[in-house]
Amino acid sequence: MSALPEASARAPGSVAALRARFRDGKAELIGHFRTGRPTTTAARQLLKALARHVDATLADLWAHAGMPAGAALVAVGGYGRGELFPYSDVDVLVLLPADAAGGDALRASVEGFITACWDIGLEIGSSVRTLDECLEEAQRDVTVQTALLESRLICGARKLFNNFRDATTQAVDAPAFLRAKTLEMQQRHVKYEGTPYSLEPNCKESPGGLRDLQVVIWVARAAGLGRTWGELAAKGLVTPFEASQLARHEGTLKLIRARLHVVAGRREDRLVFDLQTAVAESFGYHPTKAQRSSEVLMHRYYWAAKAVAQLNQILMLNIEDRVNGSEAEPARPINERFRDRAGMLEVASDGLYLQHPDAILETFLVFAQEPGIQGLSSRTLRALYNSRSVMDGRFRRDPRNRALFMQILRQPVGLTHAFRLLNSTSVLGRYLWVFRRIVGRMQHDLFHVYTVDQHILMVLRNVRRFFIPEHAHEYPFCSRLAAHWDHPELLYIAALFHDVAKGRGGDHSELGALEVRRFCRDHGLSRPDTQLVEFLVRHHLTMSRIAQKEDLSDAEVIASFARLVGNERHLIGLYLLTVADIRGTSPRVWNAWKGKLLEDLFRLTLRALGGSHPNVDAEIEARMHEARQILALHTALPGTEEPLWRTLEVSYFARHEAADIAWHARSLWRHIETREPVVRARPSSVGDGLQVLVYSPDRPDLFARICGYFDGAGFSILDAKIHTTRAGYALDTFQVVSTRLADTSPAAYRDLIALVENQATAALSSDGPLPQPSQGRVSRRVRSFPVVPRVTLAPDERAQRWLLTVSASDRSGLLYAIARVLARHHINLQLAKITTLGERVEDTFLVDGPALQQPRTQLQIESELLDAVAAPA
Repeated sequence: MSALPEASARAPGSVAALRARFRDGKAELIGHFRTGRPTTTAARQLLKALARHVDATLADLWAHAGMPAGAALVAVGGYGRGELFPYSDVDVLVLLPADAAGGDALRASVEGFITACWDIGLEIGSSVRTLDECLEEAQRDVTVQTALLESRLICGARKLFNNFRDATTQAVDAPAFLRAKTLEMQQRHVKYEGTPYSLEPNCKESPGGLRDLQVVIWVARAAGLGRTWGELAAKGLVTPFEASQLARHEGTLKLIRARLHVVAGRREDRLVFDLQTAVAESFGYHPTKAQRSSEVLMHRYYWAAKAVAQLNQILMLNIEDRVNGSEAEPARPINERFRDRAGMLEVASDGLYLQHPDAILETFLVFAQEPGIQGLSSRTLRALYNSRSVMDGRFRRDPRNRALFMQILRQPVGLTHAFRLLNSTSVLGRYLWVFRRIVGRMQHDLFHVYTVDQHILMVLRNVRRFFIPEHAHEYPFCSRLAAHWDHPELLYIAALFHDVAKGRGGDHSELGALEVRRFCRDHGLSRPDTQLVEFLVRHHLTMSRIAQKEDLSDAEVIASFARLVGNERHLIGLYLLTVADIRGTSPRVWNAWKGKLLEDLFRLTLRALGGSHPNVDAEIEARMHEARQILALHTALPGTEEPLWRTLEVSYFARHEAADIAWHARSLWRHIETREPVVRARPSSVGDGLQVLVYSPDRPDLFARICGYFDGAGFSILDAKIHTTRAGYALDTFQVVSTRLADTSPAAYRDLIALVENQATAALSSDGPLPQPSQGRVSRRVRSFPVVPRVTLAPDERAQRWLLTVSASDRSGLLYAIARVLARHHINLQLAKITTLGERVEDTFLVDGPALQQPRTQLQIESELLDAVAAPA
C-alpha cells in the first residue's frame, strides 16, 4: 500500500476552520485505509498517521487557547504510544508547573482548550495536574500509573515534560506494579471467561487480545527490561523467533481492530455477530459452500489470539522471574527430565523436547501426577512453543506417546487442567490431528456459546466432575451412576470425539464415530470398549432428541430406545455424556425440566432393559394407589378422586405422575361439571417456575387462548400436557417460567400464583376474538444466525394422529402464533413438547382433526404455520 497522506503544515485558525481541517483530514486517512489492501503495514501506517494528525490539531488548539508557556500537553495511555485507532479516545494530560499562577485566567485557558477539543470532534479524556499531583495520583491508582508510563510530549514546555517522565519512571515500584498488573490481567481474563475463543471476542480486552501484549510491555518497561519486542529479545526475555511472532500477531490484531472500527463507524472493539461478516468482506473474504466469510476472519483472529495468549504467559512468567529473582531459587528434582521450581513444572534442559519428543506428553502426565505443581514454568512453555516441529506424524504414531496419552486420560486427578494446558499449548491439536481442525472453529447456531474445541473441553470437564465427590451436589444422580462406572477414560474419550468432526459437512456424529474407532484401535482398547465409545459418539444426540421430542408415556418409544442402547452400560454412558454435552453448550440451554425428561427416559429404559416389559395396567394401578396415598396425606376424604377419575382415559394416567394426579383431583373434585374455566397454580416441583392446571369445557380455540394469556403475561411455556376428558373437558397442565420470578421467596410465589389464577380465568372466560400475538424483537444472535423456519406434518406410526414439528428462531409469542393457526383450522392438540435450545425452538405436537385428512388443507396449514413462525422483519 502506498504511504498514507500526511496533514499539511498549518497555522492556527478559527475553531470552525480547525474543525473542518480535522474532520476532512481524518476522513481522508480512513478512506485511504478503507479502499486499500488490508495489510498489517497499512494498519500500522493508519494508526501512526491518525496520531500525527491529532497531534497537529491539538498543537493548533493549544496555541489558539493561549496556554501558558510553562505548561505542557502530554499524550498518555494508548495515544501516548503514538498510535491511534480510528475511533479511540484521545487521552491527554495538561501538565502544569508547580508554581503555576494565573488563577481564573489559567482556568479559563484550560477550559477553553478542552472545550475547543470537543467542539471540533475530538473525543478526549483529559486531566489537568502538576507533577506532584501526577505522582500522588499514580501512587493511589495503578491505572493512572500505567497511563503515565506511556507518555509523549505533544507541545509545550519540554523541560517540564522531561522532569515528569523521569519522575514517573523512578516512582514505579517494579515488583508492586508487576503484581498489580498481573492481578488486573487475571481479573480481566475471568470477565471474558478465560478463553480467547469467545464467539464474540473483544479484540482489545479478551484473553489473547491486544491488551495482553500491552501488559507485557508495561511490566517490562516498569522493570527497565525494554520497551519493544526487539529490546526484550536483546535482554534475553524472548528469542528472535518469538519476537517476530509477537510482532506478526500484534499486527494481525491491530489490523482486525482497525477494520472493525472503520466498518462500525464508531469505537467498537467487540467482534460481534452483527459486524463479523462486514469486517470479513472488508478483508476480501467471500463465503463458500464449506464456510462463511466470517468464519475465515474468526479463524484468523483465533489463531493470532491463541499465539498471543501463549506468548503472554511465557513472557509474564519470565519477567516475574527477573523481577522477583526466582531464577536463582533452587529447584526440586522430580525425575531426570523435570523439576519443580516454586510450584511450576520446569524442564531440566531447554533442548529436552527436541532430543526426546516423548517428553512432551510426559510433561502433562507429570503435571497431573505431581502434587503441588500449579502450572508450567516459562522455560517449559517456551520449550513447548519451540518444539512444534517435532510433533509430526512419527510423533503421533510413536507407541510411547500413545501409551502416555492413555495414562493421562486415566489419571484420577488433574485431568481437566491437563487437557486445558494440552490445548492452550497446541500440543493436543498436534497429537490428535483431527482435533486440530476444530480449534477455534465457530459454531453457527443459537445455543452453543463456545468454539468447538472449547465446547469439547467443557464437556470433558463436566464428565470429569461426575467422578469427583466434591462436585456430587451439582448432579447427584449422575454422580451416583458414575460412582459405579469402571474405566472413566472411556467416557473422556467419547467426550473428546463427540463433536470432533464438526464443520466437515455430512453427519458429524457418524464421522466422529469413525474417528474414535480409529483412535481406539491405535491406542489398544479392547473390542467391547471400542464398541461402547463408538456407540456413544454416534448416538450422543439421540437421547436428548427422544427425551425432548417424543412421548415418553408411549411404551413403544421406550422399547425402541432400549433396543438401540442394548444394555445398561451403554445406557448409563449415554446418559452421562448427554447431560455433560447439554451442560457444555451454554449456561442458558440446561434447565431442571430438561434434566427431569432425561432422567425419566433413563429410568423407563433401564426398567425395559431389565426385562420388565411395560405393563400399562399395573403401572396405572400403582400410580392411582400412590395418588390416593398423597390425597390421604392432604386429609382428603376417601373417594374424593372418583368423580374426576371416572371421566379420564388411560392415556391421562400414563402421562401424569402420581403427585400431579393427586393435585388435579384435590383441585377439581368440586368443579367436575363446571361451565366456567378453573385455573390452579403452584410452584413447580422441577426447578423454578410454576405448574399451572387449566380445566375448562373444551373448545377449538382453548389452547390458543391459554397460550395467548401466557404470551401477554410474559411467561414462557416449557412443557404442556394436554388431555380431554370423556365429558368433553380440557384438562391441561403447563410448566411455565417468567422473569417475574427473579424473587423466589414464598411471598413472591403466593402473589404470582394468585395473579395467574385470577387473570387466566378471566382470559379463558372471554368469547371475543383472539388477541394478536406480541411481536417481540428477536435477539442479536437470532439476527446474526437466523434459523430457516421448518414445519413438517406427518402421520404417526399408527396413522391415527399427526406429528407436527416446528423449528424456528425463538421469540415471544411464537407458541401462541402456532396455536392460533391450529385453532383456525379446528385442529385438536393432544400433546405438546416444547424444546428451547438457546434461542432456537424445536417444538413437537401430536394433533388430529378432520382438516388433516385433506392434502390441500394440509398444505395450507403448513404454509400458514411457516408465516406464523417466521421472524419479524
